[in-house]
Amino acid sequence: MIKALSRFAIRYGLVPVAYGILRLYLCLVRIRSEHEEELLDYLRHGGKGIAAVWHQRILLVIRYARRFREFTPAVMISRSRDGDLIADVCRRLNFRPVRGSSSRGGREALATIIAELSVHPTAVHAVDGPRGPRGLIKAGIIRMAQLSGAPIIPVYISVNRAWTLRSWDRFLIPKPFSTIRVRWDNPIPVPAELDHALFETIRLDIEKRMRDNQGQDDRDNGWSETLF
Repeated sequence: MIKALSRFAIRYGLVPVAYGILRLYLCLVRIRSEHEEELLDYLRHGGKGIAAVWHQRILLVIRYARRFREFTPAVMISRSRDGDLIADVCRRLNFRPVRGSSSRGGREALATIIAELSVHPTAVHAVDGPRGPRGLIKAGIIRMAQLSGAPIIPVYISVNRAWTLRSWDRFLIPKPFSTIRVRWDNPIPVPAELDHALFETIRLDIEKRMRDNQGQDDRDNGWSETLF
């Protein structure tokens, strides 16, 4: 259903209309953020970071993401037709879409984001996208942090009431008048020199940290469904 609607919007040039409707709909949702001011201060004073999010939660923060438009974050987006719609939305948020994924154009996209991080403070990455498995952090974000020198900054996005789609990630759509909680974690530095064993240890440590924290935030925000 969502795929069919996105392709229809792209084919008939209705992306601006769809985006406007989405923004209006998300105005019905309340957003609470934690540690946002500390993060903004960090970025405005020369800090860098790669925001790490779960693919399932992307829609929940479309309206919230506008608060970071001053930094024009880079974000990796697949070269699929669905990615065309997401890229258009990102541009409207003043984000810089970089097209590529683990299955197609990933190496070139990674090099582009590393170059972007040399002159811009931040990027955003869906750690288990674009095809999953859900809740498993792929190597891309570790490599991105290792080569750019920018730390990984996990962000936990929870909602108390939402519809769950039957997609690989069980994508969440917030229900009207629900509450979304956005909580920023501390930056996690990744060393420039890593052998295979240490690389995998860091990946697993960040995966466990993000899974545990996301689960706890979901419970605190009244969401009982298991994420993973």
